[in-house]
Amino acid sequence: MQVSVVICVHSEKRYDDFRVAVESVLGQTHEAVEVVAVVDGNDAVCARVREEFGDHEDVQIHCNETNRGLSYSRTRGVERASGDVVAFLDDDAVAREDWVEQLCRGYEEGALAVGGRMVPEWVDGRPDHLPEEFSWLVGVTYEPRLEDWTEVRNTMGSNISFRQEVFEELGGFDEQVGLAGDENLQAEETEFCLRMGQAFDRGVLYNPEAVVAHKVFEYRTEVPWLLRRAFWQGYSKRAVETLGAGRGDAERDFLRHLALTAGPRRLRGLVANPSIAALSQLCLLVALTAAVGFGYLYAFRRW
Repeated sequence: MQVSVVICVHSEKRYDDFRVAVESVLGQTHEAVEVVAVVDGNDAVCARVREEFGDHEDVQIHCNETNRGLSYSRTRGVERASGDVVAFLDDDAVAREDWVEQLCRGYEEGALAVGGRMVPEWVDGRPDHLPEEFSWLVGVTYEPRLEDWTEVRNTMGSNISFRQEVFEELGGFDEQVGLAGDENLQAEETEFCLRMGQAFDRGVLYNPEAVVAHKVFEYRTEVPWLLRRAFWQGYSKRAVETLGAGRGDAERDFLRHLALTAGPRRLRGLVANPSIAALSQLCLLVALTAAVGFGYLYAFRRW
């Protein structure tokens, strides 16, 4: 089974991380793998990619003339992919050497789409104030919400794959809900998976053994960044609903989990064993929940 892995990059500051991401794919245990590198409107980065990987037989390179955003770039990558399966990896992520092999296990079972587990690579150490329930804000899978080898709506966008026929049926990602410019909408894989569910009545098979490490830089653990990220996540959920791709059942389940399980458990733990870390995590959990809700309501102004 031929697998194409699309990796998009824009910033020259991220080039070294991008190189590591590409090398992690080229070093996979699965033999039939190609990298489709998409440079989003940066001539300097495009030149570096062509110089370093231009002669590699397993690397295809495409450079957008202007900065068009992640959804547009991923779709261009899909168009150039030759694989039976197209997978996606972020430029700040590192795939475990058997990642593609584990994704292929799902396709051997007849899956239409397969995703895996995102684990953190704390660049400057794990912060004491970040609650596990909101680890998804920094691109890390929150495990208690997922069951192994079951179909879910979608997995993280840096660890998800689809059969090529899904794109042939649905087209590409919707640019209206993708990361672009100053707006931090990041719901292209959610919207795409909702369309897939409507068209095929199928979800994404979750294999926790398909592991990708996501680099969590220090700035992504700072409270203002987390609150802004939470706001845009709420905003994105409303955008997806407005586009008619479906309502957020997964989001309602998560809120129910916070209100009935995670929140009360944290409160009991704080009372039983008081600590600054426990208090800060509980406070931030409440603040992030509120930020998501505010972003969702604010989106009514546009969507």
